Amino acid sequence: MNMSLVAWAIAASEVLFWVVILIGLIARYKFGRKKLGLFFLALTPVIDIFLLVTTSIDLHRGATATVAHALAGVYIGVSLAFGSSMIKWADERFRYYVTKQGDKPAKRYGMDHARHYFKGWIRHVIAFAIGAGMLYGLILYIDDPQRTEAIRGVLRLWSIIVGIDLLITVTYFIWPREPKKVGK
Repeated sequence: MNMSLVAWAIAASEVLFWVVILIGLIARYKFGRKKLGLFFLALTPVIDIFLLVTTSIDLHRGATATVAHALAGVYIGVSLAFGSSMIKWADERFRYYVTKQGDKPAKRYGMDHARHYFKGWIRHVIAFAIGAGMLYGLILYIDDPQRTEAIRGVLRLWSIIVGIDLLITVTYFIWPREPKKVGK
């Protein structure tokens, strides 16, 4: 396997994630098949396993780790940490905008927005812990600094991004988000 195939596996995983969610929501709301909808929504971790296996096989066969390999770890961490909240987000919007049921998804302001963003940052830290743990595991498994330099670079960048996300989170507590003013 080469880098482009791993990159394609990541892209396919992302597309499949949203396709499976959409099918699950359609089954649930348009056809009233709640169990079938739940089945499709529960398939999202299978997509992560596919990506993990694809990446692992490639590296086991001797490939030098690339940014695509590292992004597979990032994707899996983000998918596991944010997956349920992304599904809930999609569910609320699908129910309101497509089926015209339920309440309009609320916009968050002030301390409510700050707390919500903080919870998102905590999920980001969890995603980082999962993804970085997998990537460090790959570094230890490959045991060749030259073959894992791309992974180390992605880990350094992701560490900085988590720090920047914390700074943004803190700003929402200092300067809470206000509703947009409509006209004067």
